[in-house]
Amino acid sequence: MNIYVGNLPFSVTEDDLKEVFEAYGEVLSVKLISDRETGRPRGFGFVEMDNAEADAAIKALNNSEMGGRMIKVNQSEPRKSAPRPRRW
Repeated sequence: MNIYVGNLPFSVTEDDLKEVFEAYGEVLSVKLISDRETGRPRGFGFVEMDNAEADAAIKALNNSEMGGRMIKVNQSEPRKSAPRPRRW
């Protein structure tokens, strides 16, 4: 399952996030999102885990504190594509 993690402190690293989630099971991957132009962190990322372990991590970590911020943790939704402009 792919897990969305939002409102992260900008100082958090992929290793930090992996360490927090490993308390609930095996972490398959971690990806922090950065701004394309500046390369700065955008304050959110994704963690991939097996379903049962992911459910436990979501329940335990949603609205918990990390680096002075209350993080949001939930199941990732598929990205909605923007409507394509019409060509006349």
